[in-house]
Amino acid sequence: MKTILNKMLLASAIFGVVACSSTGGGKMQLTNEWDKTFPKSEKVFHEKVTFKNRYGISLVGDLYIPKNVNGQKLSALVVSGPFGAVKEQSSGLYAQTMAERGFITLAFDPSYTGESGGEPRNVASPDINTEDFSAAVDFIGLHSSVDRNKIGVIGICGWGGMALNATAIDKRVKAVVASTMYDMTRVMSKGYNDSVTLEQRTKMLEQLGEQRWKDAENGKSSYGPVMNEPTEDAPQFLKDYAGYYKSKSRGFHPRSINSNGSWTNTTPISFMNMPILSYIKEISPRPILFIHGEKAHSRYFSETAYKAAAEPKELMIIKGANHVDLYDQVDIIPFDKITTFFKTNLK
Repeated sequence: MKTILNKMLLASAIFGVVACSSTGGGKMQLTNEWDKTFPKSEKVFHEKVTFKNRYGISLVGDLYIPKNVNGQKLSALVVSGPFGAVKEQSSGLYAQTMAERGFITLAFDPSYTGESGGEPRNVASPDINTEDFSAAVDFIGLHSSVDRNKIGVIGICGWGGMALNATAIDKRVKAVVASTMYDMTRVMSKGYNDSVTLEQRTKMLEQLGEQRWKDAENGKSSYGPVMNEPTEDAPQFLKDYAGYYKSKSRGFHPRSINSNGSWTNTTPISFMNMPILSYIKEISPRPILFIHGEKAHSRYFSETAYKAAAEPKELMIIKGANHVDLYDQVDIIPFDKITTFFKTNLK
């Protein structure tokens, strides 16, 4: 049965683990130095901020504000992802870049990860992590320089699906971008390309039940194998993940789950029983922009979500790009398109 669980964790392709610097109950230990995987911009102000979601979990974010605000009320963007990453990686890059383009932006660590609170560490929830986006909207909408009627969301990779789920239920969000999007509930419950059979799913759930007994007996969560350490014969997309998360010249960060280890063994439980895109049509009439790489193994997630969504919607395929190219390749990420999309729709 352990083989089945490991395969399902592999199917998410983004699992990994880290000893975290913050806890749910104690004082949060936050970094003050610039420790991002991208250079600091001279065009924006940066500030570390904290806020709570409605479950009482303290979240930590990086707030980016254009230096030329001049007393104006600006549009704002909330950014998070990929699944298992931290705000010092891709989401921070997106946030800082969009702040350079005139938006007040907030990149945040989801509950139980990075510098945000929550115990045990390195666990995810489709409900709580959807709530994290709305909590970020709460926070940024109260900022004195933000027009709370002009708030958008950007979700990257697995948090692209969470961003769509949050936008469907949170009508305060006026527009949403899902970049290189994963539907985590779909991939965990059905595997890549929906390849998991009912028999395999049943065995997986039986194994997860047995794992719960073990964790209950031990009084603590157990963790899976270190991820993003592919073998030579592994699929290319797993090598691509390692090429980003394990490379100190690119995306490695010590607090990132994907750079350092694994999620809890029981993380898949809630994802296997809660499809997050059930109400994607209810995002309409607010617009959605899907962005995906032409050569990404995950492209089908955006294509099927696009078909399920109602107008207005757009699917932008980036020629020649793979999944992780849209994490950090600034010459490939269509920031001009994203800027035009939000300036057009946040008004």
